[in-house]
Parts: sequence; C-alpha cells; structure tokens
Amino acid sequence: MSKSKFYAVKKGKNIGIYNTWDECKNQVNGFSGAQYKSFKTLDEAKNYVYGKIDTIESDFNDIVHAYVDGSYEHSIKEYGSGVVILKDEVVEKTYSKRGNDTHLVGMRNVAGEIEASKIAMSYCIDNKIKNLIIYFDYEGIEKWCTGDWKTNKEGTKEYKKFYDSIKDNLNVKFVKVKAHSGDKYNEEADKLAKGAIGI
Repeated sequence: MSKSKFYAVKKGKNIGIYNTWDECKNQVNGFSGAQYKSFKTLDEAKNYVYGKIDTIESDFNDIVHAYVDGSYEHSIKEYGSGVVILKDEVVEKTYSKRGNDTHLVGMRNVAGEIEASKIAMSYCIDNKIKNLIIYFDYEGIEKWCTGDWKTNKEGTKEYKKFYDSIKDNLNVKFVKVKAHSGDKYNEEADKLAKGAIGI
C-alpha cells in the first residue's frame, strides 16, 4: 500500500494543500512560476505553503485566510473594499464596502485594499481567531505594517497604528499574489471591491 502524500501549492491558481496529484495539477498547470511540492505529513505541507506560524498553541486549525482588494471610482471620489474570508478552505464570509475617508481617497484603490485588510484583521479579533493569512496584491499592505515602508500619509499612519494595536493578539502572515492572474479568490475580492462602488 502506498503512503499518503499531501500536495502543497505555494504559488498557483489557488494556494493550499491537496490530497491528490490531480487536484494539485489543476492548480499549477498553465500557471506561470507555479511552486508546489509533495510531503508525507500535513504539518510539513502547511509549513511550506504558509511558513511556520508561531503561536503558543501552534494550532493550525485556528487559521483564517483572507483575500483582500481595493477599487476606486474617480467620478464619485469613493473607494471600494473587497474581502473574502475562508476557514477550512470554505468561504466563511465576504465583505463589499465603500468608503470616502478624506485621509484615504487620494490613495485611490490602495485605500480600498488598506480598509479591506483592516476588515479582515478586525474579523479575526472579533471572533477570537489567533492566526490570519492575508493574500494581497499591493505590497504596501504588508510593508507599512512591518515597517519596511515609511508611513508618510495620514491613511498609512492610521493603518500602521491599527496593525500595531492588534498584532499582539493576532498573528498575521502576509502573502503577495499577482493581480489578475486567475487566482479565484483574489478575483472574487476584486469583484466585491468594484461592486461596492458600482463598477
């Protein structure tokens, strides 16, 4: 009898862990720069895809995945935020929210993505979830939080301040995905962001 394997897709149409090669192949075939491997244990596969998530419990069941995106409509000077929340690879909740905060409007669609990221973090805090993996396509979403980018504008300062206020209670891992690359949930977040402002 052959040993079971776990197929981990780090870069592909849908990031995640699959039980069969056929499921894995569907995620990586035709995807430029796909990264995937097979592992004997589920923990090894999870560490490969998500990196080691250091929490006191090290409880991999307590992870939420959130895809975030933003959009902007110049004619109404409003931005939209789209969020897809997944737990156990099932869509738990979606958000489609519009905003016109004067500190953020000048940042256009980035404003929507910042707000989407905050929505995902707030969801975890409200639901006492310890680990969050945010999939985003604008690198400032991560770099303003980690301090790699300076927060020069009011909107980015507020975003960093918000992140600093929750980071002791929520372990956030950031994963950059390529925009408009066919990633199912990234496309869904994009649609939600556009829908919020009627695009």
